[in-house]
Amino acid sequence: MKSFKNKVAAITGAASGMGRTLAVELASRGCNLALSDVNTAELAKTAELASAHGVRVTVAKLDVAQRDEVIAWADQVVRDHGRVNLIFNNAGVSLTATLEAVSIGDFEWIMGINFWGVVYGTQAFLPHLKASGDGHIINTSSLFGLMAVPTQGTYNASKFAVRGYTEALRMELELEGAPVSVTCVHPGGIATNIAMAGKIDPSMERITGVTAEAQKRRANKMINVTTAESAALQILAAVEKNQRRVLVGPDAKFLDKVVRLLGSWYQVLVMRQMKRMNKPQTPAHTAG
Repeated sequence: MKSFKNKVAAITGAASGMGRTLAVELASRGCNLALSDVNTAELAKTAELASAHGVRVTVAKLDVAQRDEVIAWADQVVRDHGRVNLIFNNAGVSLTATLEAVSIGDFEWIMGINFWGVVYGTQAFLPHLKASGDGHIINTSSLFGLMAVPTQGTYNASKFAVRGYTEALRMELELEGAPVSVTCVHPGGIATNIAMAGKIDPSMERITGVTAEAQKRRANKMINVTTAESAALQILAAVEKNQRRVLVGPDAKFLDKVVRLLGSWYQVLVMRQMKRMNKPQTPAHTAG
């Protein structure tokens, strides 16, 4: 796919972050859009920004964890636009919790959105992408789909699953000779609201001694490495080049190399860093 002009792209999680910047960038290149999210107010703002570029934009309230909703949306996109060429399975959430303490309900919640949302989006849109004769699936994994981090085990599980699913899908479609390709996206720290909007298990405060709100602020500061606008440009460049995998941001590129170099020993470095981060601060003393 060398050009997005006059194509039709569907994007989940389009109300903010990378979903919004992907929508606006695609619109600037002449791509028509079908946008979805659970946050309809912010979704409308994304649609307004994209529509300013003169392309057709449709919106839908969508919970990607609900298979029937995703299938119905995919069919509606084709009715509205006549076809669809790209699906960006971008919607995602975060959850900070130990794997011992996390509730099954929260574990199912994150897997439902981060993993099953990708599966449902892929299965719902794939027949339509094949029918277009020029299709592309873009699934969002994470840097944490390449390496594990304590207290991010549920997020790791969802994003490692996306990675395996997406890589297998690409190979299957190539063996089939289908007119659809696949790219797996591994963002590092992207300046979005995912950390502030995420869930933190109550057990984390007992472990770290830091309130949930303070943990969110710290996480939000740590992920502020690459802008969402830059991430969108990197992702679209990867689609144009038909890359199997795209590492978004300098932290993703660096840590991917660390994991490749050290193998499982990278875990030792991660644990050392976590201990430093959670080490109690010694109060400063002033001379009396």
